[in-house]
Amino acid sequence: MWKDKKAVIFDLDGTLVDSLWVWKDIDIAFLGKYGLTLPEDLQKQLDGMSFYETAVYMKQRFQLPETPEELMHIWNEMAEETYRTKVPLKLGVKSFLLQLKAAGKKIGIASSNSIFLIETTLRANGVLDLFDVIHSANEVAAGKPEPDIYLLVAEDLQVSPSDCLVFEDILQGVEAGNRAGMTTCAVYDKHFHGDEAEIRNLANYYIKDYTCFTE
Repeated sequence: MWKDKKAVIFDLDGTLVDSLWVWKDIDIAFLGKYGLTLPEDLQKQLDGMSFYETAVYMKQRFQLPETPEELMHIWNEMAEETYRTKVPLKLGVKSFLLQLKAAGKKIGIASSNSIFLIETTLRANGVLDLFDVIHSANEVAAGKPEPDIYLLVAEDLQVSPSDCLVFEDILQGVEAGNRAGMTTCAVYDKHFHGDEAEIRNLANYYIKDYTCFTE
């Protein structure tokens, strides 16, 4: 699926790294400081939002006193150590990235997370230098499912969207890649098990992990 493409673009959380569990813990701890409990629908409401969009949503929904910028700073501090020490790459990721690099493919990141946390975990896992371009959805007008972040990465890589392959774990991310005119491959993550059938139907390809490329 990748050999005829000029560039491969990855989402980060749930796609390259096993990190989605981190945010439930952070949301529980953060809201607990205000005497609030974690609403059952919160994680679903935030799917696809950029870090900034999440901050705006949280501020409005819970009437928080901090600015969106202050909230992002708080969350970066809360997540930094975990992203540095406890967030692993998904199975087969590093071998696949090295395979892409050896084949001369351009490699990018199009994530809803902050640049700080993206670089923190990629550096800790020893793969930061394998990426040619890293962008956060904070840099564009709208997060996923809008195609903006994927189009930005393709533009920076100087590759036509039709020559790009996207790896994503969530429905909104696959939709964003499709809207950008790219080929999409969904990656299984247990946090979205309930959406698996819909995700498989929407994506051009589907994998359980990256060992299928290196076996």
